[in-house]
Amino acid sequence: MASGSDNSVSSQLAGSDLDNLYGSIDKYNVHGLNLTVPEDAQAVIKPWDERDDTSSSAQSNVDDQVIIHVPFAQNVRVKSVLLKLGRGETTPRRLRIYANHSNIVDFAEAEEFTPQLNINLLEGEVGVMEYPMRSAAFANIHSLSLFFSDAVGGESLQIYYIGFRGDSRSQRRDASQKLEIPAANAADASLTDRVREKTGGQQTTAR
Repeated sequence: MASGSDNSVSSQLAGSDLDNLYGSIDKYNVHGLNLTVPEDAQAVIKPWDERDDTSSSAQSNVDDQVIIHVPFAQNVRVKSVLLKLGRGETTPRRLRIYANHSNIVDFAEAEEFTPQLNINLLEGEVGVMEYPMRSAAFANIHSLSLFFSDAVGGESLQIYYIGFRGDSRSQRRDASQKLEIPAANAADASLTDRVREKTGGQQTTAR
């Protein structure tokens, strides 16, 4: 879990890529909604050693909402999401994560479905921030839709880097293989987490 005295996870992961799931992401099928340049959804999926590169980013188009769909080429357990976000008025303050949809969750669906995780993002951070995810809800994942919104300035938002920590749960599959999508679990409840808060008794802390 991110420490209050450490503004990034660099000290924990510098020089180490052991838990990074970059190699499990089906990068060429990553795509987004409401981006100024649609291909930039793939540009923010970077290897760990390029996490601080700000030469490429994804920026919202008509407002301060962006959805980025990240499929995996094999089933994974996701322990945390790693983010480097725009600063100042382009900083998104909210992230909703939807798990195991065969295609991107669009904006209308995002209002109908309950996200597996609802995070209040920290503002004013320059480095990569790590947000832990509930182990039970993200134990067998083949795709995630990330819905960023609520930019500080209210007009546009920017994302520089998206990554994940976790481990592989199954043998590698063909990225073109169609998946059977399980029915949504009504028991999944909305959860708002700040990095420094614990939700009493309900959340399993990723290790």
